[in-house]
Amino acid sequence: MTEKKLAIIATKGTLDWAYPPFILASTASALGYDTEIFFTFYGLQLLKKDLTLQVSPLGNPGMPMPMPVPVVIQALPGMQNMMTMMMKKKMKSKGVASVEELRELCVEAEVRLVACQMTVDLFEFDTKEFIDGIEYGGAATFFEFAGESDICLYI
Repeated sequence: MTEKKLAIIATKGTLDWAYPPFILASTASALGYDTEIFFTFYGLQLLKKDLTLQVSPLGNPGMPMPMPVPVVIQALPGMQNMMTMMMKKKMKSKGVASVEELRELCVEAEVRLVACQMTVDLFEFDTKEFIDGIEYGGAATFFEFAGESDICLYI
């Protein structure tokens, strides 16, 4: 039986968008999938050693809140910090693993974490800011793996 493959493209760098690639990749790996996450553009934030991720309430009308918050209020200074604090508190109270814990789980499960070299160069990232053990590659690196994958997700 051939090993199944999962390819994920992670493009977002906010707290709420950090969870899906790491949850899906660690789960797939536990189920025996050969798994790779390709981090590009803002998704590269998820590979930084020091994660200072925030929730972005703007443009996210599906975000469950204790009470409805009009978009105009979400744009006020301090709302992003407040919503991030609320989300972190909610996750902690429900026993949800942190992004750092999920990322470490992926590393331990040998999920390949690939940083887009073009994006690293474009935004002049210092690679010392990234966690150890990641690979660097371009679109061709992603397609080499994704072209043979059973499932390909864009997150």
